[in-house]
Amino acid sequence: MKTNILLILGHPSQNSFCNALLNAYKKGVERTGAICKTIYISELDFDVNLADGYKTGEKLQLEDDLVEAQKLILWADHVVLAFPNWWGFMPAITKGFIDRILLPDFAFKHHSGKIFPEKLLKGKSLRLLVTMDTPKWWFYLIYRASQYQILKNIVFGYVGFNPIQFSTFGFMRKSTDEQRSKWLKKVEQLGTQLK
Repeated sequence: MKTNILLILGHPSQNSFCNALLNAYKKGVERTGAICKTIYISELDFDVNLADGYKTGEKLQLEDDLVEAQKLILWADHVVLAFPNWWGFMPAITKGFIDRILLPDFAFKHHSGKIFPEKLLKGKSLRLLVTMDTPKWWFYLIYRASQYQILKNIVFGYVGFNPIQFSTFGFMRKSTDEQRSKWLKKVEQLGTQLK
């Protein structure tokens, strides 16, 4: 049985190193015979604002592009999301995409009398490829990779993704062509391993 891989570009521009990383991963995946599909969040037509949260209790209407994105997430065995770290987190459009698609009855379900929800996206793994204009050591030592703790424990782990792995690339402004080439080869190798 072939593995289904979903690549998601969370950088607003396809002319970005994040997209180069996704393409490198895809190149590795294609050597395995796995099936690979891609979502470019910037090309989707949707409102990034989760208006009124979940207060109404009514079924939230999704734009067609988000319905298709949810179908692809259900289809995928493994998801790879690439985005830049801007002001300590992901771009607004990427956060909006997550807010809008990881909805009750799709990603999780609350049951009466239980504190924690049922995780509806169990059985799927996740790799995050994150670029930043911060030295990698600074991000881990000073900021304690707080963004990663949130994404692992509060966002993607909450709905069932496991394992959740991170690859950090920084700092971009000081990186050389040689360094970027090494990073791309490393990500291509991850693609051949489907992880």
